[in-house]
Amino acid sequence: MNQGRLGPVFYISIGVTAAFVVWGALMPEQVTAAAGHALSFITRSFGWFYLTATFILLVFAFALAFGPYGKIRLGRDDDEPEYPFWTWLAMLFSAGMGIGLVFWGVAEPVYHYLSPPEGLEGSTVHSARAALRYSFFHWGLQPWAIYTVIALCLAYAHFRKGRSNLISATLYPILGERTEGAIGKAIDTLAVIATVFGVATSLGLGAMQINGGLNFLIGFPQSTATELGIIAVVTVLFLLSASTGLNKGIKILSNVNLGIASLLLLFVLFAGPTFFIVDALTTTMGAYIGSIIPMSFRMTPFTGGTFVGSWTIFYWAWWISWAPFVGSFIARVSKGRTIREFVAGVLFVPTVLSMVWFSAFGGTALYYEMFEGKAIAAAVQEDVTTALFITLEQLPLGGVLVVVATLLILTFFVTSADSATFVLGMLTSQGSLHPKLSTKLIWGVAVSGIASVLLLTGGLSGVQTASIVIALPFALILLLMAFAINKALSEEIRDMARKEKRRIQRIERWIAEEEASREERTE
Repeated sequence: MNQGRLGPVFYISIGVTAAFVVWGALMPEQVTAAAGHALSFITRSFGWFYLTATFILLVFAFALAFGPYGKIRLGRDDDEPEYPFWTWLAMLFSAGMGIGLVFWGVAEPVYHYLSPPEGLEGSTVHSARAALRYSFFHWGLQPWAIYTVIALCLAYAHFRKGRSNLISATLYPILGERTEGAIGKAIDTLAVIATVFGVATSLGLGAMQINGGLNFLIGFPQSTATELGIIAVVTVLFLLSASTGLNKGIKILSNVNLGIASLLLLFVLFAGPTFFIVDALTTTMGAYIGSIIPMSFRMTPFTGGTFVGSWTIFYWAWWISWAPFVGSFIARVSKGRTIREFVAGVLFVPTVLSMVWFSAFGGTALYYEMFEGKAIAAAVQEDVTTALFITLEQLPLGGVLVVVATLLILTFFVTSADSATFVLGMLTSQGSLHPKLSTKLIWGVAVSGIASVLLLTGGLSGVQTASIVIALPFALILLLMAFAINKALSEEIRDMARKEKRRIQRIERWIAEEEASREERTE
């Protein structure tokens, strides 16, 4: 079992991360201000690029699914999938955005209901429709297209072509041996830093959310000390999971996540305003599909509105910054699947599940806000971490549901952190599919330490913004990856066509020789 040795990517990324954390710990206001200025400049100057790049990746993902490449297998032609379909789906969904859906499933639709896009008036029927439509948009096809492209590139390069499981290896068709040099190391280091910052931020935000749930449930105090305690407990849990390996810890936790999430979703669907939820899902899905192109390219040069920059562009940058982590993990568990099956599983199924989730939870919240007079919108404005719990409290067995939701957040939290330590270990061990436990533990402790320091100093928002800023160069890398794999797949299709032509020619020659032989024997 090749566990890989630590190389320059490990030491450079550790050094850069440590320097940034020291800066954030000593001068959090300065970090937040600098990152904020950078983010403002990028969203103002390159917002068009984020919108265009994500739409290109979406179109490319559709082309992969329905084009001539669909039958190509991510591995040898006789390789079978390593994991059953539902286990595979649970693993990629848990790593991709599971905890985010739990957190924002209620909060985002309510936010948009109060402050809608497109110049609509807040707290109206029209704003409610737009709220769900934009929630579908921000968590639907584009995010999963980003993950689809990067994961497919990694899986194809490694399992089909036998290259390393590094981001840089996917660019071999256009960079050649330069992927082994300084350019490749720079790309891999950027991927590691983006992953570290994104995961550290999620650890901090996740701790705040769990703290909010405990406060709502049992009156547990909301404080930095409590959040640090939560991080400590979660760290122990995900390090224990990491020590058991991919086929035990992450696999088991992912199945548990999917099971709990499915039960919670079904309960809300049938115990809540069922027909309202189904109607909202149907009409919003139609509105989303019908308006996806104008939404994908919507900017506000004439009105100077802030919604697109604050929400859509921010989300696209956030998904891109998470792409190295999520893409690497999805690629690792996808050996043996055809490209068509892969795209169906990574792009379409999670998108539909996200739509159903937002319709159930966001739709329920809007129903109780609009028709039952419950003050859910006011609660979201006051403390976003309690939005889900206040909504669940309106349903039968509300107290039990809050406990289940808190447990789900915890298991998603542990699974994401465990997946992140695996990916960081892999990326800094020259792409080894079996990184050393010591390397994973180093990254696990480092990420938790970063989150803790930043919570203490208030520098969490600065690192979150920095991870978004990193997404700009990585968006360009993603487009290059798409170009590279398209080139490689085109060459493979041409090679397959040449082989098939030679096979047919051999058969035709053999038939001709047999016919000539029969004629000679007849004579």
